[in-house]
Amino acid sequence: MQRVDGQAEFRRLWPTLFMSIKLPGHEAANPVISTLLMQANAQQNQLTTNYLNQNLFELNHPAIAWLQQCVMRAIADYVSEAGISTMPEVSVQAWANINAKGDYHNLHNHPHSWLSGTYYLDVPEQPSSTGRDDLNPGCISFYDPRGAANMTALRNDGQFDPEYRCLPTPGELFLWPAFLHHFVHPNLADTPRISISFNVVVTNKSKFL
Repeated sequence: MQRVDGQAEFRRLWPTLFMSIKLPGHEAANPVISTLLMQANAQQNQLTTNYLNQNLFELNHPAIAWLQQCVMRAIADYVSEAGISTMPEVSVQAWANINAKGDYHNLHNHPHSWLSGTYYLDVPEQPSSTGRDDLNPGCISFYDPRGAANMTALRNDGQFDPEYRCLPTPGELFLWPAFLHHFVHPNLADTPRISISFNVVVTNKSKFL
């Protein structure tokens, strides 16, 4: 397209693509998967932290198979939105997160992966009053990967908000680039917060370099 003198052209450079979707059928599947994970948690003391030695998607169970299919569809939708013309070959490793009262996950990202995601099974209602204004129980925060970009921020400029914070709901699936740092705020409810996280690794990466 030919440029016209005096007509501004705007580009939003270096975007970070974040996807969220409420999975259809979650009302029936979530109680089944939650029961399955709580039973496993009772048998394994480090079910949540020992994530490298497990892949939940290898479990032969109809509800897990449903979720795996939903995750693969979400990955395909993400690829399409990202403008990648060919769906890469991927492997997906999944693990359970059982967060009891007071549990949280420190600021981290997921090295050696392309995408990361979390699917929420049970998100208990958090206390309405915590005694501190800086607590965000039950939330997850994602942080601008451009170091110190917010130093030039102007109020209400969405491009420079250093944090995206949201409170997930049951049945919601998030998908984001694995390099993105995120923090899972404490669960302050008496009942556990249950979710399934996963990493997506491209196995035919050489075809996309």
